[in-house]
Amino acid sequence: MTGSWFRILVLLTSLAAFVGCGPSMFLSERDNDIKAATQAIDTARNDGQRAKAYSSRGTAYSEKARYSRVMKQRPDEEYERWFDLAIQDHNQAVELDPGNAEVYANRAQAYYDRGAQELAESKNGKPWLDSAAADFERAIERGLNNAHTFDMLGLTYESNGEEDKAIQAYTRELPLDSFGKQRLADAYCDFGVRHQQQGDYAAALEAYQKSIEFGVADDKSCIGEPLGEMVRIYTVSTRQYDKAWETVHQAQRAGRWIAPELLERLKRDSARTN
Repeated sequence: MTGSWFRILVLLTSLAAFVGCGPSMFLSERDNDIKAATQAIDTARNDGQRAKAYSSRGTAYSEKARYSRVMKQRPDEEYERWFDLAIQDHNQAVELDPGNAEVYANRAQAYYDRGAQELAESKNGKPWLDSAAADFERAIERGLNNAHTFDMLGLTYESNGEEDKAIQAYTRELPLDSFGKQRLADAYCDFGVRHQQQGDYAAALEAYQKSIEFGVADDKSCIGEPLGEMVRIYTVSTRQYDKAWETVHQAQRAGRWIAPELLERLKRDSARTN
């Protein structure tokens, strides 16, 4: 499991932990949101108001579907039905007000949540993530140029394995929110893990180095530690022992942990102690 998948699991777990009032209370609140949005649809005086209400109801259905699936509160058939209702409402909102960036962003979030859950269950989330990315891009084109939208676009591309596009999105987030720097450190670390698992050590080393340049990767977002993994590659995979020792010294200066068994192997294979 790569870091982006691990991050998805963390996000889904955080959602469950966030709701301290209990599953029935959360689902009841979403039902209230659905009723309120339905009333707003019926009383809307123009297409703009009606689109906003449809979008709100779609979000409530999507949240109800997502939570019920994470918490195993309802059969899969119910989850599918609620998600379908969410997308129907989001589609209606887009049709009524195609120039409104928010309705695209809300539909994108629903698609992302579905794709993320599929990935978390080792299923194919790509179709949903493709749709999410397209809608986040449409929202940005229509003026929703804020940090959150770029952040979600980056997460979507990263989860979908589209490295260059993820980096572009996080880079656009950076001037708007310093958290973009953390996202870049985490993403490059994640890409390093992915390339390392694929045996592309040059690409992995390049990604890990980029991660280090942006800061310290969050161990809840990336399953590897860049400096430690670089030492592993230089020691075990490419046998570039001088580079391995240089990286060990860099890690020591930065206070980063290196696995003792890896250090012992480096000492043995390089015939050096430091």
